[in-house]
Amino acid sequence: MTTTVLPSGAPRPTADRTTVGEPLTLPLFRALSGTLAGHPYLKVVVDRAEDTWHLLDTAVHPFHVDYIATRILGMTPAELDARLDAFNASVYTDPGRRFLLGVLSLHAEEDTEGRERPFLVLETTEADTMNGPLLEEFYTFVRHRLDGRLPLLLKPANHGQEHELTVISDVRVPRILSHELFGNRTRTPLNPGEAAGRLRHFRTPEEYAAGAGQLGWSDIVAMPCLPDDVPRVAGFINTAPSTPLSHTNVLASGWGIPNAIVRDLERLIEADGLDGAWVRYEVTDDDVSLVRLAQPPTPSAPAWHQHRIRLRTPLLADADPLPLRRLRRTDQDRYGTKAANLGELHHVLEHREADLTGYYGRPRPPRPDLYSHLAARLGVPQPASAAQLRTAAADFVAATVTAPDGIALPFALQHRFLISSPVLQQAIGKLKMALELDAVDAVDPLCLQLQHLIRQVPMPDEVTRPIIAALPDGPDTGHRLVVRSSSNAEDLPGFSAAGVYDSISTVHGAEELLDAVRQVWASLLSPRSVRLRHQAGISLDDAYMGVIIQRYAPAELGGVLVTCNPTRRSDFRNVYLNCSPGSPETVVDGSTLPMQYLYNTVEGGGRTVALGSSREDLPATTRSGLAQLALTGRLLQSHFSDTNVDQPLDIEWLMTDQGGFRLVQIRPYAR
Repeated sequence: MTTTVLPSGAPRPTADRTTVGEPLTLPLFRALSGTLAGHPYLKVVVDRAEDTWHLLDTAVHPFHVDYIATRILGMTPAELDARLDAFNASVYTDPGRRFLLGVLSLHAEEDTEGRERPFLVLETTEADTMNGPLLEEFYTFVRHRLDGRLPLLLKPANHGQEHELTVISDVRVPRILSHELFGNRTRTPLNPGEAAGRLRHFRTPEEYAAGAGQLGWSDIVAMPCLPDDVPRVAGFINTAPSTPLSHTNVLASGWGIPNAIVRDLERLIEADGLDGAWVRYEVTDDDVSLVRLAQPPTPSAPAWHQHRIRLRTPLLADADPLPLRRLRRTDQDRYGTKAANLGELHHVLEHREADLTGYYGRPRPPRPDLYSHLAARLGVPQPASAAQLRTAAADFVAATVTAPDGIALPFALQHRFLISSPVLQQAIGKLKMALELDAVDAVDPLCLQLQHLIRQVPMPDEVTRPIIAALPDGPDTGHRLVVRSSSNAEDLPGFSAAGVYDSISTVHGAEELLDAVRQVWASLLSPRSVRLRHQAGISLDDAYMGVIIQRYAPAELGGVLVTCNPTRRSDFRNVYLNCSPGSPETVVDGSTLPMQYLYNTVEGGGRTVALGSSREDLPATTRSGLAQLALTGRLLQSHFSDTNVDQPLDIEWLMTDQGGFRLVQIRPYAR
């Protein structure tokens, strides 16, 4: 047995090696390891030809392939860059490969007597296609070279490896799945950021309700599950499992504040007296830290006080309700962003003219582009022309998803209703005055009064008639309807408004329809929405609400995907997808812990991150469909992200009982 160990410091010539005859022990592991997501880890390379293994110093060799190419095979960095994709294929996908690459990470669990028991986990990279025999060989090789007192588990890195291991005894190859390991993590970054603020810990919703009125922008709010109506503060901490795609984390991302899961917060509070104390809170891609400050920082206004959001002028001239399929993105100033984006989706799917390949055309050094990877994902023979890729991408998206039908109500109808009543105009004037005078105590009561008036003031025939007439089958046919918000004051850079406005999914008949439209209009004037817009510099005069009316569609599965990895912003490969049975609202509002997946849209493959409230994973055929949905989201990003194809999308979707996917919302994802 030969072990090559490269200690910290400048790399030495390949011939200068330290040969270690004894097994890898825990002290040696700790001496060489780096830290990833709070866990010590060590990169491993097994050379099957030489029957040796190499333990890489993470600080010197951050990438397996760089080490293999330059330190074992004697290639220059330029030679590696010139053939990087081919070299990656030789070490990650070739069934006859010489090298087996992976990572050893150190974890711990409590035994029955409460003592900490360390164990190691071995895994490959997510793009690795090792079959069952190779996985068993890799595990066995490493197992024989470890201190026998250290338990070792193999973690399959993707769904393909999980499938390969089903025919191999877990006695020969003990294993742990990604979601099992994820569920044991004490600290999980959700949104990177740094803040100095006062820690406010609420153990129950009742405690939060009693203290929420005293929260200010310098507070860091910690509780098991943060409510959607949490005010704008300095940072969030979840003490129970959550998802990066919850409404509160979308808000954290849009506001640029740190957010993480810290399951041992109670212990930290007891040890350091943190509750109510001023702390420095930092969340990075790999770590979460809370440090008590000796004294409060010098008071200063938060950065967002200086960052003012400006809206484009809403178009309030008379306009008719229109089918969604007749809208384009340019209609956002008349019908709202949500309706306009769905109209644009109809156009993309029906006409197939949009270039959906732009994301893959961006240079990813040292690669000039990712077109060859896109061709492989779409099944296009190589070499493929740009025209072939564009056609294949458009056909793939149109075959994978549909856009919902529905009716969009313009801002003009809301405007016409508001100006029809002197009582409403007087109430709006009072609210404007309170905002201008910064009369904080008066704003919330005035908002509540105005919302009540919007729900009660008679709606003139010139407003009700076009709403009723817009529905092809009429509202009294017995069909269940969904009424959604579509404002111009949401989905903006620096202002997402996720979960701020109302949508109603249980509407039957004309009377309920008109009541639901009123409720959506009134949500534009809720105390929280008015306060958040005022803080962002959005004038009450500029914010308007459009409405989307759709026939309710039952779904077997619903969820949200973002075309990025929200917990690792440098990752250009993966799309993050959450889902649960039924409506996507259960994912974003936190009422259900969703299943969470990562899908690689470059090399392919996916893995289950967490099962949430589910007891078992989705069937392989469904997961395969989700992989196609993830790739579709990535392709749509090229069109909906305008000039910056790296701007990720936030997409809500449904899987119908026929197994197809319907996209119900597309918007930018703040990152």
